[in-house]
Parts: sequence; structure tokens; C-alpha cells
Amino acid sequence: MQTSIDPGEVAKFEAMASEWWDPEGKFKPLHMMNPVRLEFITREIAAHFGRDRASDQPFAGLRVLDIGCGGGLLSEPMARLGAQVVGADAAEGNIAVARIHADKVGLDIDYRASTAEALVAAGERFDVVLNMEIVEHVADPGAFIASCRDALNPGGLMLTSTINRNMKSYAVAIVGAEQVMRWLPRGTHEWRKFITPDELAALIEAAGMQVIARTGFTFNPLAWRWSVSDRDLSVNYALASTRPEALE
Repeated sequence: MQTSIDPGEVAKFEAMASEWWDPEGKFKPLHMMNPVRLEFITREIAAHFGRDRASDQPFAGLRVLDIGCGGGLLSEPMARLGAQVVGADAAEGNIAVARIHADKVGLDIDYRASTAEALVAAGERFDVVLNMEIVEHVADPGAFIASCRDALNPGGLMLTSTINRNMKSYAVAIVGAEQVMRWLPRGTHEWRKFITPDELAALIEAAGMQVIARTGFTFNPLAWRWSVSDRDLSVNYALASTRPEALE
């Protein structure tokens, strides 16, 4: 089976697997950004499926795939919101950590050491596919997006976040996060693998899907907090897209 997985990228995250749930560890940037990621995710899912975010379990009845789930930072809140969650990651060490943490907090999440391609081949289909902060780590972004499309039910929703490619993103994500703040080990990201919003939209549209929203995640160093922005996609950003109802 062909795969878009990059073994070198998998090895990077295997080496850091034990630190997924340490808010001061190597995944500190994701812990800091998680509230705005969840704001975007829950807003788009609620709007697309007509759900009330104020209810106890607004996503009950929805099957969600968190591909590249890592230690489960997004899988767990999705499960708490009522979704039936499958968390998949190519790094087995990540899945081991995710399973232990979910058991510890009493959440029923179906974690699998697997890939998008393998899930599609097994006939798995989902209402929502989350691929957050992963497309910049795969070997073939186009093939990965196509596999995520194939994992969606007709009318399903895909939410994709990544890092823009420009000099600002190099300064923030490479120099700032890895070299100055040392939030991440050097080499965690490769600037040449970053993808602009237009490039990502083109990959999504080439896969036969429709982009319905673009959102930025911005960090204010003075207030020391992240926020959602519908205008500033200069560094971290996300796209929401749908698979047409009619299968081709």
C-alpha cells in the first residue's frame, strides 16, 4: 500500500512521545495553542452539522477521525463533546501515550497506530476528519489530502491546520520557537515543507473538495496568548473544507 508517511518525521515525534501531556515540555506550543484550535474546530463542526455548542454533548452521533493525533490533545476534547473518536498516528509511541492518558481520565477513544491510507483501505469512513499540524510533516501532501478525502462520508467536513511559508513564519516557527524560545527541538520543522494557504486550498480542490473557511491563529507576545483571526493567516492558519454530497 502506498503511503504519504515520512519515516524521518515519524521518528522525530516518536522520540518526544513521552512529553505529550507535559504543558511545559516539548509540546508546550501545542498546549498553548490548543484553546484556539478547539474554538475553530468546534465552531466549524457546529455550523456544518447544525449543532448547539452550548449543549452537553453537541457532537453526539458524529464519527471523528483525528489523523496524526499525537498524544490525544484534540481527541480527548472531541470525545468529551460526545463524538465517537478514532485517533490515528503512524508513531506507535504516540498511540501508547494517548491510550494511557485516555484510560487515566476515563475516556473511550479508539486509538490506532495507523495511517489515513490504511484506514481508507479498511473501509473506515467519518463525518469529520481533523488533520491538524500534520500536513507539513508528510512525504506527499497531495496524496495525504486525497486519503483524508476518501476517509470522509459524502457531505463530511475536513479541518486542516498548518504553517504558512514566508519569512515571517521562518522567523516565528523556526528561529523563535526552536532556536530562541527552545519550545521545540531544532529540526522539528522544515521551512521548505511549509505550505501557503493558496497552495493548501489548491491541493484540497484538486482532491475534489470545496474550501468553505480560512482562519488564522495568531500569538500576541505581549499578552502571551493565542487568538483566532479571520484576517491574519501569515503564520499559523487552518482551512475548513467539505466533500460533495454526490460521490463521483
